[in-house]
Amino acid sequence: MTAIITKPEQSGELLLKLSRETVPTVDNSKILELRESGASKAHELAIPGRKDEEWQFTDLSQLWAIDFRAPQTVTIDKNALATFLLPEAKNSRIVFVNGIYQPELSDISALPPGVSVSNLANAQKDVLVNYLGKEKTPEFFTALNQAGLSDGAVIHVTANTVVTTPIHLLFITVVEEIPRFYQPHSLIVAETGASVNIIENYGALAEYCSDLPVNYSYFTNAVTEIYLEANAEVIHTRVQRESGDGFHIGRTIIEQGRDSRYTLNEINLGAKLCRHNLDILQKGEQTETNLHGLAMITGQQTTDTHSAIYLNHPHGIANQLHKCIVDGSAHAIFNGKVFVPKPAQLTNASQLNRNLLISNKARVNTKPELQITADNVKCSHGATVSQLEADDLFYLQSRGLSTDTARSLLIDAFSAEILAKIPLESLRQRLGQCVACRSVE
Repeated sequence: MTAIITKPEQSGELLLKLSRETVPTVDNSKILELRESGASKAHELAIPGRKDEEWQFTDLSQLWAIDFRAPQTVTIDKNALATFLLPEAKNSRIVFVNGIYQPELSDISALPPGVSVSNLANAQKDVLVNYLGKEKTPEFFTALNQAGLSDGAVIHVTANTVVTTPIHLLFITVVEEIPRFYQPHSLIVAETGASVNIIENYGALAEYCSDLPVNYSYFTNAVTEIYLEANAEVIHTRVQRESGDGFHIGRTIIEQGRDSRYTLNEINLGAKLCRHNLDILQKGEQTETNLHGLAMITGQQTTDTHSAIYLNHPHGIANQLHKCIVDGSAHAIFNGKVFVPKPAQLTNASQLNRNLLISNKARVNTKPELQITADNVKCSHGATVSQLEADDLFYLQSRGLSTDTARSLLIDAFSAEILAKIPLESLRQRLGQCVACRSVE
C-alpha cells in the first residue's frame, strides 16, 4: 500500500512530478517552453494553505492527503455520453476523456467557415504562439497546469465571424478506484468583431449516481484562457458537475479588448471541493462584463469562488450576481474584487452575492470588495445571507402545498434567476431538474 502524503510540500512535489511525466500530444517548441516555465514557477511558488489570505477559508488538507496517479487513456462507448450531450450542439462538440482528446466522440461538422475547433496537436501554430500561456500572473495551480500541458481544446474564431451554433467543450472523468490527476486546458480566441457561444462542461462517468461519494477520489486542475479582441462577443457557460469524491480547482482568465462583451453563466453543483479563480482584465475602453453564478451544495461539500475584475479604462461596465444555496454541513465561500483605478473614469460596476442557507449547519463566508480611486464612477456592492422565510413557507402551505413542496418552490425560485441566463434550452432544463431533485433531498 502506498504511504499517505500528509504534508502539502510533499504532495505539491508529487503533483509536479506527475505533470512533468505527462507526455505532450504535440512536438511544439511553444508547448515545451511553457512546460519548462510552468515547472520553474511551480517550484518557486508557495503551496496554498489556510495561512494565505486568499485561501484562509478553503481547507485543502483532504487534497494533500491523497496519493494521486498519472492519468490513463480510457476508451468509452459513445452511448455512455448520452446524459452529457446537448441537442443544440450535437455536431459542434469536442470531447476529452481523462484529459485526453477523443476524436471518435467529437463532431464539429456543423461549424461554419471562419471557426476552428481542435486539440493542441491540430491547432494553428500562430494561434498557439500568439495566445497560449499569454497571461503571466503567478499562481501555483496555474503553474502546475502549465508544467503538465499536454493536450487541450483550442477554439479560434476569425475576424467578423458570427458563430450561431453553440460549441460544446466536454471534459469527462471516468471514475475509478485509483485516484487520478487531470489537467484540462482550454484556449478560446475571438478576433475583432467575432461572436461565439461556448459551453464548458466538466462531468464524471460512474456506475452509480456521480453525486454520491464512494471514496473514489480524483483531482481536476483546469485552466481556461479567453481572449476577446475589439468588438468581439463571447457568451460562456461553465458547468461543473464533478463526482461527489472529486476535487476541482479551476482558473478562468479573460482578456477583453475595446468594445468587447463577455458573459459568464457559471453553475457549480459537484465535487467534494470546488475552487474557481476568475480573473478578468480590461484592455480597452467601453468593455462590458456580465457574471452570473450559482452554486448549490450539500453534505460535506465546499465551493469557493474568487473573482477579480480589473477595469483599467474609461466607460467600462461590469455586473456580477453570484448565488449560493447551501444545505447539510456544506460550506460556501465567495470573494469578489472589482478594481477601478483612476484611469477608469465613468465606470459602471455592480456586484452582489446572495446566499441561502437551508440547514442550521450550513456555512458561508462572503467578502465582496470594491477598490476605487477614480472619482467619476457609479459602483455598488453587497452581500446577503438568509434562510427560507417562515412566512413564505406558511403562505404556500396555507394554499394546500406540503412543506417539502413549498420548500422546493422557494429554492427553485431563488435559483431560477441564474438558470434563466443559460442560452441553451436543453441545458437549462437539465440543470433545473437537478436543482429540483436536490431541493427535495
